[in-house]
Amino acid sequence: MLKPEAVIDSFTIASGFAFLSPWHPSSITIDGVSYPTVEHAMQAHKTLDAETRELVRRAKSPKDAKKLGHSVQVREDWPRVKLSLMREFNEKKFESPFLRDALLKTGDAELVFKNTWNDTYFGVCKGVGENWLGKILMEIREDIRRKDSVVYEPFKEM
Repeated sequence: MLKPEAVIDSFTIASGFAFLSPWHPSSITIDGVSYPTVEHAMQAHKTLDAETRELVRRAKSPKDAKKLGHSVQVREDWPRVKLSLMREFNEKKFESPFLRDALLKTGDAELVFKNTWNDTYFGVCKGVGENWLGKILMEIREDIRRKDSVVYEPFKEM
């Protein structure tokens, strides 16, 4: 377990925390459709066009999905829904017992999605950013803890 004051700001293989990245292989199913990564799901859901969404879903890699996501007709409500979709997709990702346990092992560390590609909404670049992915991951970690700590009272007859 990490020290409470720890900060995890590298979601890479080298850091040992690649599982936190939206690019980490972790099949999630949304509306009966399986996506290989959270990144694929996010980029596909930028559009409401079914054919384009399928094209993005089938991209060979998260990098390719991201490239395709830059060229889609972005849905009108994207600014309003992108945060809730990121949360939903990560909740599904961390239903995996292996990933769930790995997330819990981050302890109380602050999770910061540091990047070099200027994502200052979901991450932090050059010290600037809202870090929504990090915040979502910490919320999910806390939700898992809360659910794990629920104690059920034995059935009592009245």
